[in-house]
Amino acid sequence: MTAIIEINHLKKNFGENEVLKDINVSVEKGEVLTIIGSSGSGKSTLLRCINLLEKPTSGEIVYQGENVLQKGYNLPKYRTHLGMVFQSFNLFNNMDVLENCMSGQITVLKRSREEAKKIAFENLEKVGMSRFVSAKPAQLSGGQKQRVAIARSLSMNPDVMLFDEPTSALDPEMVGEVLKTMKDLAQTGLTMVIVTHEMQFARDVSDRVIFMDKGVIAEEGTPEDLFVNPKEDRTKAFLSRVLS
Repeated sequence: MTAIIEINHLKKNFGENEVLKDINVSVEKGEVLTIIGSSGSGKSTLLRCINLLEKPTSGEIVYQGENVLQKGYNLPKYRTHLGMVFQSFNLFNNMDVLENCMSGQITVLKRSREEAKKIAFENLEKVGMSRFVSAKPAQLSGGQKQRVAIARSLSMNPDVMLFDEPTSALDPEMVGEVLKTMKDLAQTGLTMVIVTHEMQFARDVSDRVIFMDKGVIAEEGTPEDLFVNPKEDRTKAFLSRVLS
């Protein structure tokens, strides 16, 4: 497999507080990588550093052989290769579902309206939301909004999709529909990095799982390694807490 993103010696401080301490990890093309850990372990900060919503304090993020943190690198172009799905949907309330999935394509990728519309519709169909094209976000449930947010990201044709706890703001009965959508996407060969607290989902869809604790990667391996035979005491303690 070839690494699409390599993270080397990444650190992130907020003032005196060191949130990420020397993170080294690669994301392989076509891989589903999930990141688990307690609140405050640095999971979401790592994700936000990958797409540069947070600027790392030091280290490298290598995308297709180039360090994106070097001076003069084209950051806006790099960001177009990454899709991001947030906890809180971030849809435009004044636009309908179809327009939400078209606007980025038109403004950022300079696609024609016709092409953007076709691509948006295909992706809405993929996530089971094509019959809601004319609905405004206010008319949708949380699970439906999140599926539109996924379709919007997919419509930008990203190389890597980043998911930051995409089900944490949802009512329990809506979690399943979003996880099913993500599971279906995982089977298409899309490269995905997912921060999640849904352990069964992580176990089912991941090629590799990372357990973070206090700003470091404490353990990583296959779902079998992590969930069945964890080596580190802190991994065992975390899993016994969340799985009990």
